[in-house]
Amino acid sequence: MLTRRHFLAASSSLLAAPATRLWAASTLDLGGARLDTLSDGNLTLPGDFILGGMPQAEMAAIVAKYGLPTDQLTPPCNVTLWRDGTNTVLFDVGAGPDFQPTAGKLSEAMEALGLAVEDVTHVVFTHAHPDHIWGLLDEFDEPVFPNAEFAIGGAEFDYWTDPDTVNTIGEARTTFAVGAARRLGVIADSVRRLADGEEVLPGLIARLTPGHTPGHLSFDIEGGPVPVTVLGDAIGNHHVAFERPEWASGSDQDKDMAAATRVALLDRLVAEERVIVGYHLPEGGVGRAERAEAGYRYNAGL
Repeated sequence: MLTRRHFLAASSSLLAAPATRLWAASTLDLGGARLDTLSDGNLTLPGDFILGGMPQAEMAAIVAKYGLPTDQLTPPCNVTLWRDGTNTVLFDVGAGPDFQPTAGKLSEAMEALGLAVEDVTHVVFTHAHPDHIWGLLDEFDEPVFPNAEFAIGGAEFDYWTDPDTVNTIGEARTTFAVGAARRLGVIADSVRRLADGEEVLPGLIARLTPGHTPGHLSFDIEGGPVPVTVLGDAIGNHHVAFERPEWASGSDQDKDMAAATRVALLDRLVAEERVIVGYHLPEGGVGRAERAEAGYRYNAGL
């Protein structure tokens, strides 16, 4: 069963009047487990970062159907929380305070849910882009989640901790490389490095979905009334990524590999009738994929 709730989190400062932030969350009842999505805010991106290189006329027509502009996009950031009665698992940790002012709001969302950082037993990373991993450390470069075990794809860890990555990733993403290396370096001695198909916890299975980054992982949650896949950024938006998954996207590091991954992943998601949770999908990020006349379509909710 899927329900939608709104949390009100108040904030104030010495220089500003008290303000109220509205948090949207989705909750999925998985029998003996529960899945929530928590807002880390949103990104503000130039449209070309995602849409550049696509057939422009056809792309613009698709994006217009969703009431979106093509010059700037503001995708939401949905951090997934899974609790099975024993483990409290976060999938990614948001952007923290140093990436964009519109993101890095996870702590407020957790507070609204009544969840303390000490309650988190596991953090699993889909990949090491800033909006997914820069929330790992506090102002003293200590892990924000002091009791958590950390896990990331082995290929992803190796890529971002390779000293040569900062020299080969391209000028526009050098800060991505520096930031990821710094954060992964802090947990390097303890982080678990996952392989494709590895069971992270009972019922939680890592799936290699590369291309957006070299070692990007999605995660299958099994054993409940419906199968669930936490996508990360393997499917990065609800419009062109579904309608034309074979198109290259500017947000992907290996564009051809990412497109092949999307095509295969969407085929599996539909065939297995899986609920999907997307980091940048709208309305809390929980929904389903279905086939359309050309490509696929995203349906929020169940």
